[in-house]
Amino acid sequence: MTPYSIKIYLPGGDPDGLRLIEKSNWTGIGVVFSRSGYKEALKRDEFQRTGVYVLVGSSEDSSLPTLYIGEGDPVRPRLDSHYAQKDFWNWAVFFVTSNQSLNKAHVKYLESRLITLAKDAKQCNLDNSNDSSQPNLSEADVADMESFIQDMLKVFPLVGLSVFEKPEEITEERQFLYIKAKGVSAKGYEASGGFVVLEGSESVLKEVPSSHEATSNLRKDLIRNGVFREESGRYIFTENYLFSSPSAASDVVLGNSSNGRICWKDASGQTLKAIQAASTKNNE
Repeated sequence: MTPYSIKIYLPGGDPDGLRLIEKSNWTGIGVVFSRSGYKEALKRDEFQRTGVYVLVGSSEDSSLPTLYIGEGDPVRPRLDSHYAQKDFWNWAVFFVTSNQSLNKAHVKYLESRLITLAKDAKQCNLDNSNDSSQPNLSEADVADMESFIQDMLKVFPLVGLSVFEKPEEITEERQFLYIKAKGVSAKGYEASGGFVVLEGSESVLKEVPSSHEATSNLRKDLIRNGVFREESGRYIFTENYLFSSPSAASDVVLGNSSNGRICWKDASGQTLKAIQAASTKNNE
C-alpha cells in the first residue's frame, strides 16, 4: 500500500452536492453529483470532456445498488439522455482528465473494464443490457488505462461505491473466524471493506420469518449471482464474498438477525468482540 492524498472540492459548499475529486500525481478528475442537482452541475466545464461515468441507484427487490456504466465523448449528451430516460439512478460519478488526454477509444476501454470488474465482484446489479467490447489499443495505451483504472478504484470507495473489487487473495497469515450453528459451518475474516466469508462456507437453506428484509434480499442476490449453490439441504458459497460487516455476513449464514461480533469466533472459541476488546487494551 502506497500512501496518497485526495482533494475533494465542493463548489457549492454542500457536502451532499457537487464534488470534484482529485488524487495526488494523477491527471484524472472525478465529478460526483446528485440527480436533483444535475442541472446546476451542468455549469461545470468537465461535462464537456471525454470520460467514463457510473449511474447509481437502487431497486426494491435487492439489497445491492443498481449501476449503469457508460462513456461519452463528451459525457454530457449521454448524461442528458439518461437524465430524461433512466429513472433508477439518484446520483452519479464520472471521470475525465485535467489535460483532456482521454479519447473515445480510451473511455470505451475503461467502460468495458469497469463492467467486467462489476460483474466479477457481484456487489451490484448492472442495468447495462450488453457487454461493452474492448477497442484495439496499443500496449502503451492499455498500460496507461490500467493505471487510470487503479486510481479510479482508489476514489470509488471514498464516494460510497465499493462494488468493483473482489476480496484480495489470501497471501498472508490471517486470523480466521468461524460460525458453527444451525447445522452449518462458515469461515471468514475481517477485511478493510467489511467481512469476507470464504468459498466452501455454508449457509442455512431458509431464513426465519422474522429475518430482516435486507437479509432476505441479499440472500436472493447471492442466489441470483451464483454465489450460493444449493447442496444437501444448505447453501454453499461458490467463491469468497465480501460483506459490509460481520453482522451482515452472519445474518446471511444463519438466516436470522444476529450480532456478528458475537457469532464469529476464533478456533479457541473467543468471539470477535472479545478479540477486538483485547486488541484495544493491548494498544493502550
